[in-house]
Amino acid sequence: MRKFKLTVFLAVFALMLAACSNSSNENGKAGTNEKANDSTVASTVEITDAHGTVTVPVNPKNAIALDSRTFETLADWGIKLAAAPKDVMPADSPYVKDDSVQNIGNHREPNLEIIAAADPELVIVGQRFASYYEEIKKLVPNAAVIDLNFDVSEKAATPGENLINGLKDSTISLGKIFDKNEEAKQLVADFDKAIADAKSAYNGSDTVMGVEVSGGNIGFSAPHFGRVWGPMFDIFGWKPALEINNATSDHKGDDISVEAIAQSNPDWLFVLDRDAAISSTTDAVPAQDVIDNSPALKNVTAVSKGQIVYAPNDTYTNESIQTFIEVFENIKSTLAK
Repeated sequence: MRKFKLTVFLAVFALMLAACSNSSNENGKAGTNEKANDSTVASTVEITDAHGTVTVPVNPKNAIALDSRTFETLADWGIKLAAAPKDVMPADSPYVKDDSVQNIGNHREPNLEIIAAADPELVIVGQRFASYYEEIKKLVPNAAVIDLNFDVSEKAATPGENLINGLKDSTISLGKIFDKNEEAKQLVADFDKAIADAKSAYNGSDTVMGVEVSGGNIGFSAPHFGRVWGPMFDIFGWKPALEINNATSDHKGDDISVEAIAQSNPDWLFVLDRDAAISSTTDAVPAQDVIDNSPALKNVTAVSKGQIVYAPNDTYTNESIQTFIEVFENIKSTLAK
């Protein structure tokens, strides 16, 4: 009888131990899963900008963007901004139309106090606002401030490589910050395809010239250095119709006479309408009218044959990766005719 009771007791004790062990394992597994889940959702990401490596919160609160290359990308992704420089943004930007987005103004006389008052977790600097980088960092010492001004990058051998690498790197960085990695990768893939298509459409021998139209005047956008068009001579191997010494990236183009432009007789003309991008310019003459009505250009091959490519109207204030995809696709479709 004692032996039977002892056997029963041992059996019950074994079951109790097993139950405790299972409970412990289940709790242990739950703890492991919780840690695993926590580890897959990063709260910060390391971003390399023009100044080095910056730790940036993922999906930051009260984000502010000052870089014209980022506005369209962020808008397409539905990212909320606390403030933006509305005076130098496309008039049809969702941020310009949104009264809850405070207006910092323009880069010449910005209201930087708005940035401090917004208490942002992230400020994206670049291009026109790059010179305010240090001042902004002092205004918001607790915020992550990143400078996507890839014009100062030393990683590229040519302005063309600089443009391509900069747009791609910036897009991937924005994808990491705002948890839009797949969307960023797709944009980069579309960008690469647009470049390849535009490159294949050029015959390698036609001469090309880039110009900028502002205030009814035609400025020369120099190969390699001119705004928007310059780097494309590197990217696509265009043969320049005209080259000059001491070329600049001035926003109105280099001061070259229309007669000199006409004398170079380009086969193709690529045009940036600067005024069309500035919402406050209501009486500006469209670039197409300026080109079409220029007596000096009427016999130029590009004009007489209608071999002209116009950048999207908002390009001057919206140099996003989407804009360049559109430009490249337009180049491909026009040159391939």
